[in-house]
Amino acid sequence: MSTTTTQTIQGEVQSIPLAYLQPAKDSEAPAQPSSPAPDAVSVEQVATPVAKLLVAGFSFFCAGANDGTLGPLIPYIIASFRIGTGEVAIIYATTFAGWLLAGITNPVLTAHLTLGQLLAIGAALQLAAQCLRPDGSLALFCVSFFLQTLGMAYQDSHSNTFVSGLKNVPHRWLSFIHACYAGGCLVGPLIATAIANAPNSMAIPGWRRVYLVMIGFSFVNVVGVFVAFHDTLWTRLNGPSNNEGSPEQQFDGAPEPGLRPHRNRAAFQELGSIMKSRCLWTISMFYFFYLGAAFTASGWVVEFLTTVRGGDLANMGYIPTGFYAGTFAGRILLSEPTFRWGERRMILIYSILCVGLQLVFWLQPNIIGSAVALSLIGFFFGPFFPTGMSLASKLFSKKSQPAALGFIFVIAQAGAAIFPSITGIIATRVGVAVLQPIVLALVVLSGVCWWFVPRVAGRKE
Repeated sequence: MSTTTTQTIQGEVQSIPLAYLQPAKDSEAPAQPSSPAPDAVSVEQVATPVAKLLVAGFSFFCAGANDGTLGPLIPYIIASFRIGTGEVAIIYATTFAGWLLAGITNPVLTAHLTLGQLLAIGAALQLAAQCLRPDGSLALFCVSFFLQTLGMAYQDSHSNTFVSGLKNVPHRWLSFIHACYAGGCLVGPLIATAIANAPNSMAIPGWRRVYLVMIGFSFVNVVGVFVAFHDTLWTRLNGPSNNEGSPEQQFDGAPEPGLRPHRNRAAFQELGSIMKSRCLWTISMFYFFYLGAAFTASGWVVEFLTTVRGGDLANMGYIPTGFYAGTFAGRILLSEPTFRWGERRMILIYSILCVGLQLVFWLQPNIIGSAVALSLIGFFFGPFFPTGMSLASKLFSKKSQPAALGFIFVIAQAGAAIFPSITGIIATRVGVAVLQPIVLALVVLSGVCWWFVPRVAGRKE
């Protein structure tokens, strides 16, 4: 990734280091006649160090590693807890419950907490969740997914809002952090399969040792937040509400008495207002079906290939790696072409390509061919999430973004939880072969929803 970007000042194109990234303001301050026009980037403009961008990216990496480990571990979970594919739906249900609670509480927390505090809460919840997994019952294991996704919802949604508010080609930085998520998904299956198949030389069963690595990732995530966002970690929001700027911009000083109820009302009024927006529901449903397709395909592919195609479990566990490697490459390589050639047009083209590749995966019985098709699906799926977030940041004003993007995240994760659950429940009756028509239908529906997303010329302020 390039370490510089460009900015035009007085007709000249200047190179700007990444350290000069800064959050975009809602509106530019009126020019002062007595102030000379700047001919270089001033010290005051340096507001966002690279460390914050890297920590935001690492939080997405941790989320991806967590999600990427589940698919390869499903056969081990089923065998260890002596449950069926239908009971796996409990994990996805608790996952959605975490996102749902986050969607309800996020507007209130945003009204009272700074950016650093929100990110710290999210990171701490994820660390607590991972600590519950190495040696716990099925009930405790499911509860850990609730805590994990609750923490992910707080940290990732606000990291996403923070990055989308950066000046100087924010679509590139959005692609970067979401590529980090795909990188985590790429590493997750490798770690899970390698450790689960290793000899049991410890008291903890093989597949559970995967979560010792996840504890390490989560601990680094917590430390990163405390170091990079320390400037807003020990402060308080001021003013009557958080609607006049980002959480990072509003701090210093204790809140005035009586402002807490006002902030709560303002937060829910803001959420109620944006929920009346048709474009919010359109883009939310795009994510609902897209993530449903991605999580269903990656989560059940190992079980499908071992049960239906007769593949060896020790080798099939690596197949999701190809999907996530494709997603990672797609988010790195396709972000700029997607932005330059038209976001709406390119996502529709990618959707058509994914439909064709899904048919290849479904209709030909060769395992290698299926793995290649799945990897290519991941490649063209790559730009979906960052492009949608980039578009959403233009559809909603800065003050509405925390609530809007938080709501979109909840609907998206509903799809990620509901459709894998439905697949598991149906699979108990008709077999895992039902995976293919379900994924195909979800890809088609996501493309249809994208068709109805409004065109936008630039970010609303």
